Amino acid sequence: MGKKLVFVTNNSWKSRRQYAEKFRSLGISVSQDEIFSSSFAAAMYLKVNNFPSQNKVYVIGGEGILEELQVAGFTAFGGPGDVNKTVDLKQIGFFEHDKSVGAVVVGIDPNINYYKLQYGTLCIRENPGCLFIATNRDAVGHMTAFQEWPGAGCMVAAVCASTQKEPVVVGKPSTFMMDFLLKKFNVSCSKMCMVGDRLDTDILFGQNAGCKTLLVLSGVTTESALQDPSNNIQPDYYASKISDMLDLSGT
Repeated sequence: MGKKLVFVTNNSWKSRRQYAEKFRSLGISVSQDEIFSSSFAAAMYLKVNNFPSQNKVYVIGGEGILEELQVAGFTAFGGPGDVNKTVDLKQIGFFEHDKSVGAVVVGIDPNINYYKLQYGTLCIRENPGCLFIATNRDAVGHMTAFQEWPGAGCMVAAVCASTQKEPVVVGKPSTFMMDFLLKKFNVSCSKMCMVGDRLDTDILFGQNAGCKTLLVLSGVTTESALQDPSNNIQPDYYASKISDMLDLSGT
C-alpha cells in the first residue's frame, strides 16, 4: 500500500526485541524500530526527562520493562526477580527498601504479590522525588484467546491506593508515545491514521493526537459496544477486520 507502518502496543510484558521475534515467528518482517511498546515508552520517558543515571528503577511488571530500561542504560530490578518473594507479617520487623530508587514503573504483572506492592509503595512514599510511572491503565486485556483478564490498570490502581498518588501514564491513550513517534519519523498527524481494536486506548490515542482513526471489530470492541448510546468515543471509520483495508485500496 506504500504506507509506513508502526506497531504500537500497551502490553509491556515484552520488549521490542521480543515482539520483533514474535513477528518473525509469524513470518512477518518487522524491525525493532517499527515497534513501540509501553515498556519502551517507560524507558524513553525517563531518558527524555534526564533521569539521573545513579538512581535505580524498581519494576512491578514483566521482563519487557526490565530489558527496555537496561537497554536505555538504567539500573532496574524487581519484576520477575521478585516473583517468589513473600512477606511474613508475623516475623518481619521492618521492611527495608533501596533509598536510591528514583522511579517505580508499574505494568501488567500476572505474578504481582504483596512484597512487590510494599516495595514499590515505600519507594514512592519515602524516597524524595521518586517517580511513579504506569505503562498503561487498561482495565482488562485478552491474555488468553477466550477470556478477558485483569489488565495493568488493576496493578496501577493498587499502587495508587497505597501511595495516594497518581502516576505518569506513558502508554495509550497518553500523548507521550505519539509525541515521541512524531519526532522520530518527522511526520504530521494529518498524514496518519491510528488503527486499533479498542476505543478507550487505540481510538482515543489517535483522537488525542489529532489524527484519523480506524476501529477494527476483530478484537476487543464489538459493533454493539461501538453503537451503544453510552459510548462517546467514535472513530472516523470502522471495519470488520484489518484486511478490509486492502479491499478498499483495490490491492
